[in-house]
Amino acid sequence: MPPRNLLDVDDLAPDELVAVLDRAMAFREELPPRDLCAGVPVLNLFFEASTRTATSFTLAEQRVGADVISFAPGASSLGKGETIADTALTLRGIGVRVIVVRHPESGFARRLADSFDGHVINAGDGTHAHPTQALLDLMTLRQEFRRFDGLRVAIVGDILHSRVARSNIVGMRALGIDVTLVGPATLLPRDFLAPGVRIERDLDAVLPRADAVMMLRIQRERIETGLLPVLDDYTQRYQLNRARLRSLRSDAIILHPGPYNRGLELTDDVLDDPRSRYVAQVHNGVFVRMAVLDMLVNGAPVPA
Repeated sequence: MPPRNLLDVDDLAPDELVAVLDRAMAFREELPPRDLCAGVPVLNLFFEASTRTATSFTLAEQRVGADVISFAPGASSLGKGETIADTALTLRGIGVRVIVVRHPESGFARRLADSFDGHVINAGDGTHAHPTQALLDLMTLRQEFRRFDGLRVAIVGDILHSRVARSNIVGMRALGIDVTLVGPATLLPRDFLAPGVRIERDLDAVLPRADAVMMLRIQRERIETGLLPVLDDYTQRYQLNRARLRSLRSDAIILHPGPYNRGLELTDDVLDDPRSRYVAQVHNGVFVRMAVLDMLVNGAPVPA
């Protein structure tokens, strides 16, 4: 059997998905001994700048006892014309067993995994996938509601360019969550319609029904000219602000994968609102990534 990877959430069967979340919840309650991955060399290979994800992975790796290796890809042989296959062969030859990779190109993590005789964890590739972010979002929902089936989650904003949204849709559908996508037609085409997923253009109509609202950052660096509506129009129709917070139920929660644009997709009132779970999401990321490392390296058992 080839080594397992986590390139997107659908690499996990639904029972495995729940098992990883169970493990992450257990780690949150009590940190495990620091020998789960003792002596396992883990390479953090980030071709894009990252604060939350890179720091979270590093801390998770340290807590399970891995040997953490980080370097700037621009200084590596990949920047000198070496192929992915050559780099993968070299890394495995020096003993690297796990690569955590972030890259601006969709599909890069898959190409690396095809060449690397070890475990690859996708920390975000282009507009394709960000599985550990989706897992930590699911963990945050589970902490809040103690269930998944029948929850109503609205994901709002630039769905088209969001790897976070794509991975969350996969995970939420697998666990029985009702997903509503909200945004302008240019950033949310009808192609996203699927069983368990609906599309709405009117945020004000969606908010009173939602158990959770996930606001997405407007990613100017990923948007082609002409796709982004006039910002004033966008904020008028899709910004979560003080007025719209009144439409949100008192027991609903607000999620955001970060980084956020103050005054664009949300206002300071949202960040100060007691229903915001941004800090909880960041906190949960460490435990989710510990659980993923444990599963890949040790083949953590799935409950019957």
